[in-house]
Amino acid sequence: MHDLRSFNRPPISTVSDILGTVIAVQANFYQVRLDQPLEDHNNTLIHHLLCTRRTRLKKIGQTVMVGDRVVVEEPDYQDARGAIAQVLPRKTELSRPPVANAEQMLLVFALDEPPLEPWQLSRFLVKAESTEIPFLLCLNKADLLTSTQQKTWQERLEKWGYQPLLISVMTSQGLTELKDCLKDKITILAGPSGVGKSSLINTLVPDVKQRVNQVSGKLQKGRHTTRHVELFELPDGGLLADTPGFNQPHLDCSPSELIHYFPEARQQLEQGNCQFSDCFHRGEPNCIVDENWERYEHYLTFLEEAIAQKEATQQMTDQESTVKLKVKASGQEYYEPKLESKKYRRTSRRQKHQNLQDLYENQSLEELEELENDLDV
Repeated sequence: MHDLRSFNRPPISTVSDILGTVIAVQANFYQVRLDQPLEDHNNTLIHHLLCTRRTRLKKIGQTVMVGDRVVVEEPDYQDARGAIAQVLPRKTELSRPPVANAEQMLLVFALDEPPLEPWQLSRFLVKAESTEIPFLLCLNKADLLTSTQQKTWQERLEKWGYQPLLISVMTSQGLTELKDCLKDKITILAGPSGVGKSSLINTLVPDVKQRVNQVSGKLQKGRHTTRHVELFELPDGGLLADTPGFNQPHLDCSPSELIHYFPEARQQLEQGNCQFSDCFHRGEPNCIVDENWERYEHYLTFLEEAIAQKEATQQMTDQESTVKLKVKASGQEYYEPKLESKKYRRTSRRQKHQNLQDLYENQSLEELEELENDLDV
């Protein structure tokens, strides 16, 4: 767990040292929340600056992500503008969603409307485990289930190795406990579409009015309402990153790592070692991981996907090493074999002259005289 950072308002900042956190990125502009507010000539406090990125950062390939800690230069008090001059080292970094310095994740699912699908939930959990960032599993719309149904899901997920927090935006069930978990931390809010993430943000951050869509009736799937990543300031301290919803996260872990993303399997692996170091835990002799756990079938399916992805990546690597991509005048792409430079390519005229010059400079005086005598003859 990373060190907690307080987001209480500190004293006024000086122009020579302006630090802040990027809370939104759109196109080539960055909304920066200042650690210490600036005071303009009219004694008005400036808490946010709309910034651009310095050209030198672009030249060295330095990206700016939501959550980045940055140094801002040349503030424009009149228009509340500035320029990002430096990006401080990141504690954590995620590419999907693109968020830096996150301290935890809040994985939100709905118990109903849309109904909770174990396979989809399992996939999200594996993805969250692979980030190595602590996360909290939150189940929304608890008001749509009876107390018995809620208890059944809670006991089922405890066998998976998780302690879910059941909440309801409609009845405020569990929201006080959730706010305590989010206080003074940078949290990434993630989960499939239609589970109530936007409604939850509207409850946690009253000043923010997120657009909310209904769940489609035919497919019982949520529609995307969030289009970009943005950090929201929580009233009790902390920042919450809302991310675009997606229903099937991409699993990009290696086949050997996958088993460690299942808590119920990790418990078995802690008891000893398998006979084979490259064991995939699918019935090999003397494998320490048995098949008597609910998500074993999930593991086998995800394993086949990881193996296929690894093989496809290897084939692509092999292909890229022997062929090169060419584009015709019509825009059509095609591949052609690469030539071995030493075998097929002729030495350039410039290289020949350079070789002759090197040979001449390395010749001794006696060798040059012999060469001159041979030419005279």
